[in-house]
Amino acid sequence: MIHQMNIRGKFGFKLRRFPGAALLAVIKCRHGQLHFSHWSRNGGSAQRYRRLLVVRPLPHQAIESRGAAMFVGKILKNILKIRYLLLGGAVGGGYTFHQKVQEWMDAIPDTKWIKDYIPDNERFDSFRAKMITFKDKLGDFEIDPRLKQFSESRLDKVKDWFDRKLDEAVVAANEQEQKAIQIDTKLGTLSAASIPSEMSGGGRYSKEQYRQAEDKINELKKQLTDMQLKYEFELMKLEKENKQLRQNLLLKRALGDTPKKEAQRSLIDMYSEVLDELSGYDANYQAQDHLPRVVVVGDQSAGKTSVLEMIAMARIFPRGAGEMMTRAPVKVTLSEGPYHIAQFRDSDREYDLTKESDLQELRNQVEQRMMRSVIRTGKTVSNDVISMTVKGPGLQRMVLVDLPGIISTVTRDMASDTGDAIKKMTQLYMANPNAIILCIQDGSVDAERSNVTDLVSQVDPQGKRTIFVLTKVDLAEENLAKPERVKKILAGELFPMKALGYFAVVTGRGRKDDSIQSIQEYEEDFFRKSKLFQNLSITSQVTTRNLSRAVADRFWKMVKETVEQQADSFKATRFNLETEWKNNFPRLRELDRDELFEKARSEILDEIVNLSEVSVKQWEELLINKIWEKVSSYVFEHIYLSSAQANDMKMFNTKVDIKLRQWANEKLPKDSVDAGWQVLKEEFTKFTQRGMNDKNHDNIFDELKKSVLEDAVKKHVWEDKANNVLRVMQLNILEDRCIRDKHQWKNAVTFLENSVKDELKAVNERLHEMVGPGTREKWLYWKYSTEDQNKKSAVKSELEKILYSNRNHNKYLSDDELTTIRNNLQLNDTNVDNQLILTVWEQVYRRNFLNLSLARAYDCRKSFYLYHEGLESEVECSDVVLFWRIEQMLKITANALRQQVMNREAQRLDKEIKEVLEEYSRDPEKKRALLQGRRVELAEELKHVKRIQEKLEEFIQALNKEKKEY
Repeated sequence: MIHQMNIRGKFGFKLRRFPGAALLAVIKCRHGQLHFSHWSRNGGSAQRYRRLLVVRPLPHQAIESRGAAMFVGKILKNILKIRYLLLGGAVGGGYTFHQKVQEWMDAIPDTKWIKDYIPDNERFDSFRAKMITFKDKLGDFEIDPRLKQFSESRLDKVKDWFDRKLDEAVVAANEQEQKAIQIDTKLGTLSAASIPSEMSGGGRYSKEQYRQAEDKINELKKQLTDMQLKYEFELMKLEKENKQLRQNLLLKRALGDTPKKEAQRSLIDMYSEVLDELSGYDANYQAQDHLPRVVVVGDQSAGKTSVLEMIAMARIFPRGAGEMMTRAPVKVTLSEGPYHIAQFRDSDREYDLTKESDLQELRNQVEQRMMRSVIRTGKTVSNDVISMTVKGPGLQRMVLVDLPGIISTVTRDMASDTGDAIKKMTQLYMANPNAIILCIQDGSVDAERSNVTDLVSQVDPQGKRTIFVLTKVDLAEENLAKPERVKKILAGELFPMKALGYFAVVTGRGRKDDSIQSIQEYEEDFFRKSKLFQNLSITSQVTTRNLSRAVADRFWKMVKETVEQQADSFKATRFNLETEWKNNFPRLRELDRDELFEKARSEILDEIVNLSEVSVKQWEELLINKIWEKVSSYVFEHIYLSSAQANDMKMFNTKVDIKLRQWANEKLPKDSVDAGWQVLKEEFTKFTQRGMNDKNHDNIFDELKKSVLEDAVKKHVWEDKANNVLRVMQLNILEDRCIRDKHQWKNAVTFLENSVKDELKAVNERLHEMVGPGTREKWLYWKYSTEDQNKKSAVKSELEKILYSNRNHNKYLSDDELTTIRNNLQLNDTNVDNQLILTVWEQVYRRNFLNLSLARAYDCRKSFYLYHEGLESEVECSDVVLFWRIEQMLKITANALRQQVMNREAQRLDKEIKEVLEEYSRDPEKKRALLQGRRVELAEELKHVKRIQEKLEEFIQALNKEKKEY
């Protein structure tokens, strides 16, 4: 190659360059001659040598003849110089930009994982081939004719429309792919180009040249960004169209011609069931649970709930103006389905998320469940998990847990430990080594005000499972003094925390009535027009749609990596628990609390049925004894003793009639009903306790049965009409004074004797307690009397002297008698007051009266003939007639109560016990309090672990099956 070059001045020469020889030439002028030096490389070794070229001046005429040509050459030289300057500026600027980009890439955290979300050529070709295959298959696809909303013509239009759109999407994707390849080739060529020797003279380029080069590079970057945005837009359109088609396909599957079978659960539903089992097994979210889920954390009002709603495509959570709304963990399982619906785990009600009325009911239900859990715990926040499922076309499959927001200040309406409780709850959920932390940061406030970033960096310092989300970036662009800081946050340069990825989203415009669709359109329009984000090279870092896809991909990647390890862990736990059960309870089945409760329920209801085993005679005997036990003291005190103070028999009978009628009208019916209820309760208790004496008795149900009986008794009220019926019956029977035969007379005397003996025994016991041990007890059992007992014993001796002198003394002591007793006791240095004397006199007189009554009863045994002949004045047997009347009343009342018990009250008690058992069955805390012990706890734990392991294995099988299909 021959190069011609002119030298400014008088000299001109031709320089021949030998190919492959000279690398660098330097020309110097010395003493009118030009010296040429160069270096060459031969055989791989560099050797320098100098060759002297002597260039003599040309003749003057030749020089003048060349003047015009030299002028033209100068113009051409300047024009050609511009070409080299432009080319050199582009090359130098490109190289400088390449070095700067390399420095930036070295400073940015490792983001290789993002490549997984951008399809490469191979993946795109595979996707295109599958779509074309899918289109071919769709040609033979027939939608269920029962879909009435689609007519035959409509179906043809849908097929044609889908074929056309699919072809357009494939063509557009091919064009964008080719453009991207061309631009990448250009950028690679610029960055790898060698520097020509002509432009390497060591000179410096002007700022204008650098600016032009940077503009060129920026233009190329803008083209690349626009291409990415167009690609994302085309992909989004394709996804929307595919979403509609999938909805139709899912709808056809739901209304298919095949026989109805059990609905096949999706992978995410199966995985959610595993997490629900874990929440019951491990309520405090401890180390046993290392299964992945997406934990949404952030400061209060940072936009956590809004991000979750954008991912779920529905406004499902209650909202407030700056106040705390999330008061308990909310687990949301997102899955795909033909209809956009939501459902709570413990309810069959489905909420249509396309209807505003259902959305409002759903939000109210979430708020009510939160408040109930808070009230139950007595705190501002609760650890009870609210579990719900959201299904809809195109939703990403994942499990998210929304936690209460981190707060800096506790207000007056909060518990004092609210801040610490929220932090502890957040740390517990984030401590799971397989949990994906979705860290939400408010972009509209200063970054230094963030509390959550420090908390996240403490749990995940390397950022291996943290995804950072910056919300409200539209407000940040408007309000922040330095909005460029947002770029630093997304580049991971502002916060000390590290993360897998950084995203910027817009989740609303501050209006509660905005729909999710309008918010999405506003978000896409903002990022398309934003000056702050227009130069952002990675478009996949913006919009909630990209965030949702990235989080779902990371979630499933984590699930696939860890689920088998967790299944093995629970298998080992199950083995240990089963070994402990076999060693401690070898002959018992593993019954958890619910199963034990159902067993106890059956036993209790069987015991109620056993009440029918009690015969009529037994019921009546029990009722008579219980009624007399309840009313005997009243009969003796207010009827018998009071009436006995009359001077003659007629007055006695008159007083008895009056007091009996008064008793029957006021107190007797109620006491009778109470006695009947006591008999019913005692008999039922007897049946419940009958098995306790068995050597094989299982005492695990004792507290439960006792509690059920107590609560049923509190609820049971005897029918009101029973009192009125008994009142009429008792008044009629008590008015009858005629004893008809000797057998009745004998029974009445026997009843009187037994009753008096029982009362006399009780009086003697009270007297013994009052006066202390006698001489025999003191000598044989070494018992001693107190000073008060000695005084009462002395008073008793004086009172017995009075009764000895007058056996028929009335109930009251005269003042003279009281004075005489005190004086007699003072002689023995015993000082007492009148109250003490009257207290002892009450029991002494009662004993004397009962002894006289018992003596008269003995005399009346053979006096029926005199009574029957009307010779009542010759014998004092009026008290026999009184007790006969009471005995008849007891028999009639017992018969009526027995019929009431057997026909009505036992059934009502059975119903009330069933109601109590039903209330207990819905109250886990009640069952936990009444069914305790290591046996119960171990069975509960073992049942939970078995269910978790079975569900995990079922999920793993379905997951492996899906891998094979794809």
